[in-house]
Amino acid sequence: MTWPTAETHAPPATAAGRGTRRGLPQWPGFKALMERPSWHRGRIVAGCAAAVALFIGGHAFIPNTPGQIGSLVETFLPWTGLLVLPLLVAAGVRRSWTALVATLLPVAVWLAMFGGTAFSAAGSGPYDVRVVTHNINAENPDPSGTAQSLLASKADIVALQEIPSGESGRYGTVLDDAYEYHVAEGTVALWSRYPIENVSAVDVGMGWTRAIRAEIRTPKGELAVYVAHLASVRFGPSGFGVASRDDTIRRLAAAVDRDDSDNIVLMGDLNGTVDDRGLEPLTDGLTDAQEAAGGGFGFTWPSSLPMAAIDHVMVRGVDTVSAKVLPKTSSDHRPVSADLKF
Repeated sequence: MTWPTAETHAPPATAAGRGTRRGLPQWPGFKALMERPSWHRGRIVAGCAAAVALFIGGHAFIPNTPGQIGSLVETFLPWTGLLVLPLLVAAGVRRSWTALVATLLPVAVWLAMFGGTAFSAAGSGPYDVRVVTHNINAENPDPSGTAQSLLASKADIVALQEIPSGESGRYGTVLDDAYEYHVAEGTVALWSRYPIENVSAVDVGMGWTRAIRAEIRTPKGELAVYVAHLASVRFGPSGFGVASRDDTIRRLAAAVDRDDSDNIVLMGDLNGTVDDRGLEPLTDGLTDAQEAAGGGFGFTWPSSLPMAAIDHVMVRGVDTVSAKVLPKTSSDHRPVSADLKF
């Protein structure tokens, strides 16, 4: 047996440049890299930050072919702010002032576009008519509970979409007691405290009634009310399918443009956000209530974790006092409420 000596406890020799000192790697050039001023590092991260800022601010220039990429980005445009988080992490890892300062650029662009919306509160004040719209989901497991939730909004006019054929009565069982007037055509329906007149279907090219127009005589004036459920978008091998949706938008917009009524309200599931270029035929002539007087982004779908505002109240000729997304029901969408004033 040989007792250990001092020499046996000495650390093994290392190849030149391959050992460690104070826990840091001693690779060739590593020390020089870490000792350079931090302004000299992070140029790649800074370049990525500039690209993200351009991506957010220049979304309108993203081509819609192939795959309707532009509409897809614009549908979830507020969420592009999350792209800043990995940039901040990368700037921290690189210990780079250059990267950190550059990361402020997409932050500034996002805040310029969405800061007012993100930190806004819903308007308030006297109103003449309160309207509510809700895609109730054809497979809603609790029609009665959903209708009761809508009653709690104290709306004067309620518009529903995606009602299965012949099943409006399942909601009417609850709503008819509170609303004297009611009309249902196809998969859309309307309940009102005030008389409903001159109801007609609006052809949006779906082959069955998915939109109607009605005139409602309120104590303050007459409203031309449109209720619509436009074609859905689809994800598939060819990308973000919006062709059918865009066609229904153009047809509905043409009907609204021809309408010479002084006061118009459009309510429904339009399957698009106001940032989506596909909605421009409607947003060019109508004002979105959530944009005008809502609090926050007004996300309505999916109801469990809303990520996009695709359910809308849009107006022409009347002012929006307040707008908000109502609490979750048994549907996969959340209802939207708006207070309007003549």
